[in-house]
Amino acid sequence: MRTTDFNFLLPDELIAQFPAKERHGSRLLQLDGNTGNLQDKAFLDLPDLLNTGDLLIFNDTRVIKARLHGEKLSGGKVEMLVERVLDAHHALAHIKASRAPKPGSCLRIAGELEIEVIARQDDLFHLRFEHERPILELLDQYGALPLPPYITHNADETDEDRYQTVYAREPGAVAAPTAGLHFDDAMLATLKSKGINIAYVTLHVGAGTFQPVRVDEIAEHKMHSELYSVPIETVDMIHQTRAAGGKTTAVGTTALRALESAARSGELLAGQGETDIFITPGYRFQVVERLFTNFHLPKSTLLMLVSAFAGFDHMHQAYEHAVDHRYRFFSYGDAMLIERQN
Repeated sequence: MRTTDFNFLLPDELIAQFPAKERHGSRLLQLDGNTGNLQDKAFLDLPDLLNTGDLLIFNDTRVIKARLHGEKLSGGKVEMLVERVLDAHHALAHIKASRAPKPGSCLRIAGELEIEVIARQDDLFHLRFEHERPILELLDQYGALPLPPYITHNADETDEDRYQTVYAREPGAVAAPTAGLHFDDAMLATLKSKGINIAYVTLHVGAGTFQPVRVDEIAEHKMHSELYSVPIETVDMIHQTRAAGGKTTAVGTTALRALESAARSGELLAGQGETDIFITPGYRFQVVERLFTNFHLPKSTLLMLVSAFAGFDHMHQAYEHAVDHRYRFFSYGDAMLIERQN
């Protein structure tokens, strides 16, 4: 398939710049991947669309304050986006500067925090933070929340709360698993009271999630790599749900990618590692029956993934419906609940 097959016209005013007043205040478009049937719902209808004994899988990654502004000691401003924390003192980062810094050069943040450029690895720079405190603490002090490029305002206190899921606990993402942003503590309690079970995986979302596919043939696209972990407790709950006749829902494409990565051998296995899994139409899903997700960027790998899950034609029609009915798009936007196409 061609990248242009996944393009669509989206009016700028449908790109949500701010979250809904309440986390649970979004709309929900329900799509049956077998029939193509669409129903306009509200997010608060979600418990009624699931059954007792069903399972929801959340991605518990936590967004770090990964954006840093400073200067080169040799002169010139730099902007850094930490892509991955390697250990207490080393990280990989994207760097914007008039001239790319050379290995051995030094960067300075806020006039005091020094960072050495160790090496360049393709589009990323290997950095060493010259401080006795660990990187995550330094990012909390000096960094800013890295909002997506289509959100035009700088991150403020509201974003620091709302661009983070209420269940986030494993720091390491540079972008939120945005499907989870709709859930508040009250909704989680409602789901549990109905007998709907909850389990977790971790996938540290990278900046590559916002990158459009730039090749003509999607098979030529090279996927970015991300760290994931699927605990044995989650694997057991999925097996138990299936054995009891229930359905498993991945909350977000990142949770789905983690699960499918853990099932690449043909069997769902607990474990952790790196994944560059690229899911496109024709892919055979192995783990979940439903996907709860936001609306995605044109020509993006995530739009290709949901098209694989629901069927290309059905997803095309769903996005036309969403635009016509003024749904809000992307990270702070509305959501979909998709039944997988068999």
